[in-house]
Amino acid sequence: MKESNNSPKLIYEEKKAIKLFLWLFYIFFITYDIFWYAILPRYTGYGGSKFPDGGLGLWLYVLILGFLPVSINFIKKGNPYVVKYFYLLGYVILDVIDTFIKYFGTKDVFASGNAVELLFVFFSPIFVNKKYFWTVACGIIGKYILLGVALKNGGVLPPIVITIIISAIASIILIRFYSYINSLTSAHEDLRQKEKLAVIGQMATAIGHEIRNPLSSLKGFTQLQQERDPNSNEYYPIMIQEIDRINSIVNDLMYLGKPKEIKFEKASIEEIIAYTLSITQQQAERQGVTVETIMAGPLPPIDCDEKQLKQVFINLIKNAIESMPNGGEIRVHVKVHEQKKMLIVIQDEGSGIEDEDILNLGAPFYTTKKDGTGLGLMVTNQIIQDHHGKLKIESEIGKGTKVNVTLPIKQGNYSKK
Repeated sequence: MKESNNSPKLIYEEKKAIKLFLWLFYIFFITYDIFWYAILPRYTGYGGSKFPDGGLGLWLYVLILGFLPVSINFIKKGNPYVVKYFYLLGYVILDVIDTFIKYFGTKDVFASGNAVELLFVFFSPIFVNKKYFWTVACGIIGKYILLGVALKNGGVLPPIVITIIISAIASIILIRFYSYINSLTSAHEDLRQKEKLAVIGQMATAIGHEIRNPLSSLKGFTQLQQERDPNSNEYYPIMIQEIDRINSIVNDLMYLGKPKEIKFEKASIEEIIAYTLSITQQQAERQGVTVETIMAGPLPPIDCDEKQLKQVFINLIKNAIESMPNGGEIRVHVKVHEQKKMLIVIQDEGSGIEDEDILNLGAPFYTTKKDGTGLGLMVTNQIIQDHHGKLKIESEIGKGTKVNVTLPIKQGNYSKK
């Protein structure tokens, strides 16, 4: 539980832990002294000879009890995180003073401390706070080291050893608490991500049906115009291809909400990249962007859904082009990586991306573009995952961005559903 977090739920949980701690603190503190001064001397030769037995005397109990109203004031002001530190510091200071007064200049057998120290150490994992745990462990151990040095008394060694052992056990408990909380947090984030994708899928399904009808008409009119004007065929094929690509985008968005089976077929990565560059060529020329392609061949065919991979590389190259409004160069490097994988690197000379933005890229509706929707890279990432590949983005502000796409060459006998 982070102390800087002012979430009402976390404050509520901290208050509950503090209230339980306060009850246990006074029960342990009072019960131990009753046992030490009343029960133990009666049945054994150990324990305190009289109550109060030197030191601060009754003032020790008055001051310890005085911690309570101060702590209640902290809780009422909405700052319960301070209470546990306040009790630890207050107890350590009072116990050092009390012990120093009792044993300084005497040869009495060292018998200081209180069972409440075990409560401090054992209870610390309940707060799920590593800083507090280490403060408790170092505070209690440091107290005995200070007393041992100041009083020149070796009797502090047993409580130091006991505290170290108990702290080790408490640290294991704390680590398990953190592991459990991280697992719950991860599961919650996964659930939220799935809910977002489900909403996007529902939206895409509804909108997709409305888009397909005008797309069909637009494609039909374009084909008809191509037949009427056969002498101007330069742009008609590209227009038809782009209409098909829009339809493909709708399909890709729809499977985010409704996963479908992917049938892997052999395809040439050179042809996929060549098609991608032909589609993006005009946009690149308009912005003064040149594309350098390096194929470290011969390259083997890969198992993939060719249409979906074309969509992936169109999205990535368009992003690279749009990052360089004043022109520049894009380098596309394709090679076999680790024998069983294909590595496609797309590197631009754009403005770059902030580190915190890179972490959020691919999240639904998150975008760094002024007019972007945040869906393009999400679809790209999903397609790559469905192909059992990996997408990695590296960027440096002012120098550009490098996108690494790793795809298995052979998919085996499985398919993504």
